[in-house]
Amino acid sequence: MRYTAALLIFFCLFSASGSEINPPEGFRPLFNGKDLSGWYGDNPHQSRKVEDRQAAIKDQQDDFKKHWTVENGELVNDGKGPYATTVRDYGDIELMLEYKTVALADSGIYLRGSPQVQIWDTTKEGGKWDNGADRGSGGLYNNPKEDADTNGKHPLVHADKPFGQWNSLKIRHVGDRIWVWLNAQLVVDGAIFHPYFDKTKPMPSKGPIHLQTHGGEIRWRNIYVREIGDVEANEILRGEEFGTAFEPIFNGRDLKGWFGDKNGKLVASGELIWSDGGHIYTEREFADFVFRFEFVMTAGGNNGLAIRSTGEGNPAYDAMCELQILDDGHERYAGVKPRQAHGSAYGMAGAYRGYLRTAGEWNYQEVIVKGSTIQVELNGVRILDTDLSKISDYMDDREHPGKMLKKGHLGFAAHGPQHVFRFRRLSVKELD
Repeated sequence: MRYTAALLIFFCLFSASGSEINPPEGFRPLFNGKDLSGWYGDNPHQSRKVEDRQAAIKDQQDDFKKHWTVENGELVNDGKGPYATTVRDYGDIELMLEYKTVALADSGIYLRGSPQVQIWDTTKEGGKWDNGADRGSGGLYNNPKEDADTNGKHPLVHADKPFGQWNSLKIRHVGDRIWVWLNAQLVVDGAIFHPYFDKTKPMPSKGPIHLQTHGGEIRWRNIYVREIGDVEANEILRGEEFGTAFEPIFNGRDLKGWFGDKNGKLVASGELIWSDGGHIYTEREFADFVFRFEFVMTAGGNNGLAIRSTGEGNPAYDAMCELQILDDGHERYAGVKPRQAHGSAYGMAGAYRGYLRTAGEWNYQEVIVKGSTIQVELNGVRILDTDLSKISDYMDDREHPGKMLKKGHLGFAAHGPQHVFRFRRLSVKELD
């Protein structure tokens, strides 16, 4: 976020000597057990309302130091004041911590600056059973009420310990997806974390961690974080495919099962390496399906995924659509139109931008096609959700005669030899 760099300088007053804390392997401490180093105060519900957000955050710091203290290696809040906020922003992470609270307390953990993994008094005496407190802590409180039992709003089990005991919490956050373990019990299983402050967009790719507080004392300790890299993130998102209906459509050895322009397409180490233009398609045709694949591209890369193609013509128009595969943050595409961005149904429906990984890192993408609808999930973030049958306005006023095709080939469409791509782990599940 734009204000983070300035805050790094301003909040250096909280810096201190190194910690003797020994985090688990691969993790590093967010709290040193001694002071407020690495943290500042921010109630985003307040600071987001003003034009000068940095000034609003600066004004909260005296209140932060008043209500947050360190006692016996524990980070303690008295139930008031702004939220403890990490100076650094984080993307895909695992977060581990312990907390202990009191009756009537209400707290939570904000991720990427957005609420929240819920922590609260789950007893009847706490007075919040009408809001779901009887189901336990760890749920995604601000997820919609619709389908609350399946979208992570309510935890899968009640796993809270009695007051006076320490609770252990582990959160895995990849893309928009959240897994939560409370006291070693899985309470949220890969649910989409719905945004709060701007419900029209997905979660931001990065943001701070907030420890929320209101209503009663809460103590925190052993706060550790581990950043998740691209390869691990893809493994998490893909999950375990063995025994599922997914089947590979690329054997990793050659292009058997594909047709088209195979020049400039190499196969090595289980990867399809693409160093030239031209289109290739699966020999099989697909109607409704889920398609998973991983890709990495050179800076400025431009390719496309043909959906329900006839195997002829320009897939952007003659197939159901071409989903863009594009390094849309590269200076080469400074003038790219919204319906040309990565993940867009080219010329018809624009995808949200900002979720591609840096060129040279592996991306994971999942495409769901059912009837006239298409969903695209990139690195765990839903960037496109559209119904092509409802689109009548086209980029450059050029119609797409193939958009209502009900069946066709999957394919890739490269756009010049300067764009090198590597694809791997291509698998499809057909839908009824």
